[in-house]
Amino acid sequence: MKTPVVGSLAVLVLAGAAFLGWKASKTVPLDPAHPERRDEIGSVEGMVRLPGGRFTMGADDGFPHEGPAHPVEVAAFWLDVEEVTNDQFAAFVAVTGYRTEAERFGWSAVFKPGEGWDRVDGADWRHPEGPSSDLAGRGREPVVQVSWGDAVAFAGWAGKRLPTEAEFEYALRDGGRGVGVYPWGGELVPGKTHRANLWQGPFPAEDRADDGARRAAAVGSFAPGPFGLLDLSGNVWEWCADWYDPGYYRHGPVANPRGPSTGPTIRPGEGPHRVLRGGSFLCSENYCTGYRTSARSSCTPDSATNHMGFRCARPDYANSGPGRTSPSP
Repeated sequence: MKTPVVGSLAVLVLAGAAFLGWKASKTVPLDPAHPERRDEIGSVEGMVRLPGGRFTMGADDGFPHEGPAHPVEVAAFWLDVEEVTNDQFAAFVAVTGYRTEAERFGWSAVFKPGEGWDRVDGADWRHPEGPSSDLAGRGREPVVQVSWGDAVAFAGWAGKRLPTEAEFEYALRDGGRGVGVYPWGGELVPGKTHRANLWQGPFPAEDRADDGARRAAAVGSFAPGPFGLLDLSGNVWEWCADWYDPGYYRHGPVANPRGPSTGPTIRPGEGPHRVLRGGSFLCSENYCTGYRTSARSSCTPDSATNHMGFRCARPDYANSGPGRTSPSP
């Protein structure tokens, strides 16, 4: 059984199963102009336009794979204000009949407080902690137990795509205006006010839940961050479009970097990883601190856990703001 690392957290990978990919032609008619689907998920109306520009990406004082700090330019783009929720993902599934990779594999990874990660049969997006759990009262929580391929499937159906890693950090850094270690500044809990859903206490033994949550919280439970975006840091790790390369910052392009053409082998016996950003409710001061603006993580694209989700992006097509039809990203 293989164990990939997410933000220095050991998680159980969906081992032995090659990334199946998603064949849109088999299950989901991709028509981004389909108005009733846009209404169901609130796709266009729930986005904000980020103007793009130059900023400093990465850091020289973090983990080695977070540096070096380097200039990057991104074009204007639109980004979902919220992480994709259980209600939104359920609307996608209801229309398409899509089955996630965890559902097809029959198991997924679940973190058990005080114990750690475990393979749980029957864990999937409908049952985030296993078959004894369900989504009752959790419609506004971010969908979890979704792989990179599942996120790409949803994004394509919605006429969107996943954000690049550079776009995600541009948002975290408030378009280059942010100067703090965190998206909200230099203090983790400014004025004793929690700004994100994180782990309080010694990980993994005890989460005091001073921020009011011991699992993924309903989106918007904390004050908006840069550009009015919600839960961009903490709550759940979010899939990005890029393949992951810990040394990519040393040779990637300045303009609109999209990651390497494929990822290198991170650990023997595993395939390449995709990028994850933003940290989760399991990130603590004594462990991964994945809620920092420069923090990076990765996992094999067929992996799913109860602390990983996603949000969508789309290019800034000329004269195609909210409410207008655009070609597929």
